[in-house]
Amino acid sequence: MCALSRRAVLAAPCAVLMFALVACGGSDSGSDSKAADTQQQAQSAGGAEAGGEAAGDTDDKKEPPLTGDIKTKAEAAAIAAYPGTVVKSEKGAEKPGMYAVEVKQADGSSIEVYLDKSYKVTDTKKEGTEEADDAS
Repeated sequence: MCALSRRAVLAAPCAVLMFALVACGGSDSGSDSKAADTQQQAQSAGGAEAGGEAAGDTDDKKEPPLTGDIKTKAEAAAIAAYPGTVVKSEKGAEKPGMYAVEVKQADGSSIEVYLDKSYKVTDTKKEGTEEADDAS
């Protein structure tokens, strides 16, 4: 009889724990809040993407603008290689470790000039070519 009493005493907390786990797991309130959190995160991420697209930046990568002496030297090197007017200059997200300077040329076209840390032109990309590639 003593062995039966011990089993009953040990089984009672297990039964209570199992009941609590089943009750909590079946609750709609917990899953709704998780779904709402996930949906809210997706909406705020979508809002950030929409803001980037509205600003003309369709890439997911944030490109910080160049400043100070680096900006001056990078823009001067880009214009020396591709004469025109600087539209923007930034650290290249597409090509990490590079500087990217967008130059509007006399014919109205824009070219992105990529420079290394010594301000040497390493690559270029005609602006607007990514849309043409996406349409194909």
